[in-house]
Amino acid sequence: MFRTMMIAAALLATAETAFAGGHGGGHEASAPPPAAKQEGPPAKAIIGKHGPILVDLKGMTLYTFERDTSGTASTCDAKCAETRPPLTAPDNAVATGDFTVITRGDGKKMWAYRYRPLYTSQLDSSPGDVNGNDPTQLWRIARPY
Repeated sequence: MFRTMMIAAALLATAETAFAGGHGGGHEASAPPPAAKQEGPPAKAIIGKHGPILVDLKGMTLYTFERDTSGTASTCDAKCAETRPPLTAPDNAVATGDFTVITRGDGKKMWAYRYRPLYTSQLDSSPGDVNGNDPTQLWRIARPY
């Protein structure tokens, strides 16, 4: 009887190790450290009464400036940036999808869509406003295409 119990105990210990994935009985492997959280896109596309447009995460309309032609720089600085605030990016921002990061003349980062710097407008007071659209001054609503 004692022999049967010893064999059963040995088999049980072997089975426990096998079911534990070979890590040893009862010892859990430590969890891997969590991956760094990747921020999502800084803007989204919506369809409103003016068709498909890009808006920031607060729903405010985004604009592009026709003088921004290099794809790597913003030409809207100083006074211009006061009325057309750039869509700022954190210092550690990385490109995601069609969104890239541009370093402004003052060293701050901003978001661009398909290499076109993105701006908001002081003329817009609530989500969905498009008062900053002024093609005669070379400001256009940012479109997701």
